[in-house]
Amino acid sequence: MANIPLQNGTIYYYPDFYSPVESDTIFKELAEKIEWQQESIKIFGKKIPQPRLTAWYGDPGKTYTYSNLTWTPQSWIPELITIKEKVEKVARTRFNSVLLNYYRDGKDSMGWHSDDEPELGKNPVIASLSFGQKRAFHLKHRLDKTIPKVKLDLEHGSLLIMSGETQHFWQHQIPKTSRQVDGRINLTFRVIL
Repeated sequence: MANIPLQNGTIYYYPDFYSPVESDTIFKELAEKIEWQQESIKIFGKKIPQPRLTAWYGDPGKTYTYSNLTWTPQSWIPELITIKEKVEKVARTRFNSVLLNYYRDGKDSMGWHSDDEPELGKNPVIASLSFGQKRAFHLKHRLDKTIPKVKLDLEHGSLLIMSGETQHFWQHQIPKTSRQVDGRINLTFRVIL
């Protein structure tokens, strides 16, 4: 476990949260069993497909809205419950929902954003698991441009926990890459109030 030093934020990184063998199995199960969708978002008045596949699972009634998309949760499947329970022990948080993203190749990405929607509460705990291809993860301070960006490589089977004021003061992204890369599945566990 590594504490990533951040001004106005708290991040912990566990590079080997799952073993490589466990991670391979989980990646395969999630790729096959999750009901993936490719939603469209509106940018400058034009509808374009999101550059990744997504899915939303959670407790009944835990809807989530971001980028003008409202997600109604699909019911938990056993594989997600097992993962959630392991993550909850380390994060010391009882999560009621998870957003899944499937980055199929280097063209799939997630732009700069904060997980600061009202339904997540004041100082949300976000537990982010990565399976599959290692991808770069960047953070930048929202207010103080003199603070250097933070860059991490999120490994196969790793866990990143963001908490405290992180979502108020920092934005994060998974940038595109021109390198030939395989798929990556990311799970971000959340508490919807």
